[in-house]
Amino acid sequence: MEQHAPDYPQMIVPVGHVEPVPRRVRGYVAGLPVFDTVRARYVWLWPGYPQYCIPWEDIRDGALLDEGRTMALRVGTARRHTLRLGSLSRPGAAWEWAEDTPSGIHGTASFRWEAIDAWFEEDEQVFVHPRSPYTRVDALRSGRGVRVMLDGVVLADAPSSVMVLETGLPTRHYLDRVHIDWTRMQPTDTVTSCPYKGRTSGYWSVTTDTDTYPDLAWSYDFPTRQVTPIAGLVAFYNERVDLHLDGQLLPRPSAVTRAVWEREHPT
Repeated sequence: MEQHAPDYPQMIVPVGHVEPVPRRVRGYVAGLPVFDTVRARYVWLWPGYPQYCIPWEDIRDGALLDEGRTMALRVGTARRHTLRLGSLSRPGAAWEWAEDTPSGIHGTASFRWEAIDAWFEEDEQVFVHPRSPYTRVDALRSGRGVRVMLDGVVLADAPSSVMVLETGLPTRHYLDRVHIDWTRMQPTDTVTSCPYKGRTSGYWSVTTDTDTYPDLAWSYDFPTRQVTPIAGLVAFYNERVDLHLDGQLLPRPSAVTRAVWEREHPT
């Protein structure tokens, strides 16, 4: 398949970059505070988004137990720790950064996202991963017509859309439901979350005359306030459909997944 240069801004933050976090960061497990700090640092292990680094002094006393294992990560080495609160134990929940890591994070700890039940920046809960201070997300109303096709079948034909432009991702076109062929759409139980847009309220598979394609479209009924114009609208993965904008067929962007995150994240 022919590859095209992306037509959207790419991430530019280098691996190993460190910055201060100008927000209070808190983490809770089983309703108990594990850390509470206004002195966190960001470190980028990959360009997409950072990790929080929490000063040791701001972590609950006795919550982390050294496992005696050293891990080699992209920006240096770290010692793996178990999180323990009473009878609750979560091995590999955190790691303490060693002296060979970038300046500013030695002696701090980072936590595996799933090991913490609830993350907060100030008083707002954060989902999936820390929000990058270098990522911008805009939801813009557009009067350019959008037609979505697959296997020669028209799935949607809308005179306008709300375009979501997010750093590092292809532009998404959110469409009013009245312009979608719902005879081709089957709801699924899939739910995904985004730190910038919120949690999806619906996913749909698509059936054409020749095949069925799982989880091809989605919607946010209650998005974050930054992208409220997309509430209730439906978007299709333009990596997997033929999307025409004002009559012009757009090249399909390369598939975007979290595989890099899952591969690089310490376990």
